[in-house]
Amino acid sequence: MSSPAPPPAKAARAARPGSGGITLSDVARLAGVSAITVSRALNTPAAVSPDTLERVRSAISRSGYVPNLVAGGLASNRSRLVAALVPTIAGPVVLETIQALTDALAEAGCQLMLGQSGYSGLREDALIDAIVGRRPDGIVLTGILHSAEARRKLLASGIPVVETWDLTPTPIDMIVGFSHEKVGRAVADFIHARGHRHPAIVTADDQRAGLRRAGLEQRLRELGLALAAACVVPAPSSLGNGRAGWAELRRQDQPIDVVVCSSDVLAHGVMTEAQAAGLAVPGDVAVMGFGDMPFASHTHPPLSTVHVDGAEIGRQAARFILDRVDHREPGPRVRDLGFSIIPRASV
Repeated sequence: MSSPAPPPAKAARAARPGSGGITLSDVARLAGVSAITVSRALNTPAAVSPDTLERVRSAISRSGYVPNLVAGGLASNRSRLVAALVPTIAGPVVLETIQALTDALAEAGCQLMLGQSGYSGLREDALIDAIVGRRPDGIVLTGILHSAEARRKLLASGIPVVETWDLTPTPIDMIVGFSHEKVGRAVADFIHARGHRHPAIVTADDQRAGLRRAGLEQRLRELGLALAAACVVPAPSSLGNGRAGWAELRRQDQPIDVVVCSSDVLAHGVMTEAQAAGLAVPGDVAVMGFGDMPFASHTHPPLSTVHVDGAEIGRQAARFILDRVDHREPGPRVRDLGFSIIPRASV
């Protein structure tokens, strides 16, 4: 009595991912090619014939093989991974930057790894330790306030670093953003030119919002004015924070003819609460936002705000890193993209 024929060895080996992990050699056996051919198909597909490339891709799909990017990075000195730290993905302001950064890197064959550092910055040092140890091609940070220890580690790593959404003449490496203090001063000039003399503020408690508030208050003093009332709410901002902020301003019992908000979301909340109380915007109180979110032109009335090109911040951050990785001179390492006041019907 004859015994059944054993299954083909190649297929059996490649189909057992739980026995130590599928390797590049397993994929090569399954495809009937050499390991070096599989490597070429993964790293330089144009150097492999279409038929061979299809066989390798089929073997990868059938086996569930995932290339060892760490090993490939050691061989090429490229990880094809860029890490970005943002305060939170819940805040809509930085989403354009994240999307543009992701798209620009993907076009160059790189992937984005995202970490949330929080608005207090307490988690940033631990994240930087974890990221530097993985040797990404670049690191993108939000803002310029980092611990001395974090700055030392980033400088010592030799990894290209781009700070974003802020401005300083002394970045860790490269920076693209704008001056928050100048935003505050420009907003003061704008509301003053519109005839408002009793400004109040509803602002989140993060550092960048604080810089805008400082610029606003400094320029108001130069214009002979001062804040009539102020309310500070936790970051990230929410519409509910804005509604509560307006209620808090009213409790301070000061005359208010315009409310400057640190985000469009807060401004939307302020307008909603004011209108719910029977007040007209801008007839009884004007409202100013920041960020020019997609909804800002569709509120009632349309929201006056400050526009920042978040997408271009992401694209420039990607260009900085890709230029450095490819040994090209990135040009000026401090890029001020500026901002613009968007006057609409709420002020």
